[in-house]
Amino acid sequence: QVQLVESGGGLVQTGESLKLSCAVSGSSSSIIAMAWYRQPPGKEREIVAGLTTSTGNANYVDSVKGRFTISRDNAEGTLYLQMSSLKPEDTAVYTCAASLDVLKGMTDWGKGILVIVSS
Repeated sequence: QVQLVESGGGLVQTGESLKLSCAVSGSSSSIIAMAWYRQPPGKEREIVAGLTTSTGNANYVDSVKGRFTISRDNAEGTLYLQMSSLKPEDTAVYTCAASLDVLKGMTDWGKGILVIVSS
């Protein structure tokens, strides 16, 4: 089990950038994959970006490709989401998640952090 705590959210204007961090504690060496999810107001939660820890391979939802970058500091285990060219439709609660078991999907979740992009 790992504990995940997000930081870096806030209010920005359209076109600006923001970097989210997800601090990891616990059995971080057991993590096989990590991801960022988001839930816009009144909508379902969706995955934004995912990363396989062993290979560093990353994948993104189409709506953020070319604007968002997921990365991880392997020494500290911290997960990042660099967001650029932000749009009002990126407004959401962003949550990081970790998988310690490939058969169970994401097993540990942060509490989430709010990002608001004003027009």
